[in-house]
Amino acid sequence: MRSVQALAIVALSALAVTGVAQAAGEKQGGIFRIYHRDSPGSASIHEEATYSTNVPFMPVFNNLVIYKQDVPQNSIESIVPDLAESWAWSSDKKSLSFKLRQGVKWHDGKPFTANDVKCTFDMLMGKSQQKFRKNPRKSWYEEVVDVVPKGDFEVAFNLKRPQPALLALLASGYTPIYPCHVSPAEMRTHPIGTGPFKFVEFKANESIKLTRNPDYWKKGLPHLDGIEFTIIPNRSTAILAFVAGKFDMTFPTEVSIPLLKDVKTQDAKAVCVVAPNNVSTNIIVNSSSPPFDNLDIRRALALALDRKAFISILFEGQADIGGTMLPAPAGLWAMPKEMLETIPGYGPDVNANREQARKLMQKAGYGPDKHLTVKVSTRNIPVYRDPAVILIDQLKSIYIDADLDVVETANWFPKIARKDYALGLNLTGNAVDDPDQSFYENYSCKSERNYTNYCNPEIEKMFDVQSQETDVEKRKKLVWEIDKKLQEDVARPIIYHSRTGTCWQPYVKGVTVMVNSSYNGYRYEDVWLDK
Repeated sequence: MRSVQALAIVALSALAVTGVAQAAGEKQGGIFRIYHRDSPGSASIHEEATYSTNVPFMPVFNNLVIYKQDVPQNSIESIVPDLAESWAWSSDKKSLSFKLRQGVKWHDGKPFTANDVKCTFDMLMGKSQQKFRKNPRKSWYEEVVDVVPKGDFEVAFNLKRPQPALLALLASGYTPIYPCHVSPAEMRTHPIGTGPFKFVEFKANESIKLTRNPDYWKKGLPHLDGIEFTIIPNRSTAILAFVAGKFDMTFPTEVSIPLLKDVKTQDAKAVCVVAPNNVSTNIIVNSSSPPFDNLDIRRALALALDRKAFISILFEGQADIGGTMLPAPAGLWAMPKEMLETIPGYGPDVNANREQARKLMQKAGYGPDKHLTVKVSTRNIPVYRDPAVILIDQLKSIYIDADLDVVETANWFPKIARKDYALGLNLTGNAVDDPDQSFYENYSCKSERNYTNYCNPEIEKMFDVQSQETDVEKRKKLVWEIDKKLQEDVARPIIYHSRTGTCWQPYVKGVTVMVNSSYNGYRYEDVWLDK
């Protein structure tokens, strides 16, 4: 089997391959069949915190702007117009204006206008009468004062201060525009968008179906007649069905390295790409309640980790060690390796780290004759359960006896958002490879997705300083210092950053795997079936 590096090169060259195929002439029609890893909590992208929602429902919507769907590495340079035709910053960088497309219709036939943009962001900022039940990315828009329509087809985002990353946040798959005339409750069960596919049905624990939007504003798109997702939580069962030809593609970035080998052994023609997905596996601790309100115990947790063992067991060595930001080369903001290795717990001598951890546990009152008993809570899907089992085993080395507490997807994010846990194994997907998204969403004091109650006003001031910096190299150095401090504070100990696989049948054309976010590449308007 080819190395991750070789497969990543396949991903990065996917655009060129796709371009040749499309130039030869796309075919219209067909239902794109994908298995889904679990049943999403709802159909509302803005209210959910998992790409289990993005993957099936991103094709229903458009953004103002979007990352180009056939460029694997997201960056400011790969952002293109979507519902906005163009954009411009004011001279003081405190206002971002968009000129909007005219003639675009919602799936129910009503016209799209600037008022829909205002309604969407007023709800995200908590300013509207109608409220989202959950609002996990409210922190993205803390610097937005207001969103002001200028007629029906222009809108301006006015900011408290310059925030160059705002455009990157608006391009995420997590930032669709919602219609003013459809309530948040309706969007959870029957979403209405302007995108290439219209919602048909969502049967919990069974399937999700979309159909082609014949009135899509991009003429000639989409190529497919529809998309059908069949929910199969068992990975091995899903892979067997893919190999048997029942599905055209696996659930994106969900094929583990060992399962990838099985696919290639049983179906040599399958096209498989391994890539980083900007999802970190990490420990979350409820730092506001005993016993983890004790900093020594939290530091002991971080020192107990044998990161290479996790990667060897789960990825056959094909994953990355890093801080909060995605490691290089896929990540654009990664801390240098030599800086990372100065952080306690990241050094290569695991035994020495654990000896230090045991001393901290003894200081906190635990030892060989008095173990700390806890539950490790985690989401009930393999990418969470498997590392949680390894974590439980590693914690035994520092006098912690833990039991596994598995929680279904629909209940997982609400549970940890209300801090109803002591210790957890979580996956944090970063929707954008940008520090503003990662820092404010996961570590700012008031964020709904700050699951650990970590709150450091001094470091939050540093968030603001890096956010305003327009010189990329200067900003990187600020970001590295912040990332280092977050690890030293044991804010949310990062175990590893995943590399995972996506496979599709050779007749599927137009698929591109993103290498620095698993949240932004699922519009599927350019996908077609050559059969």
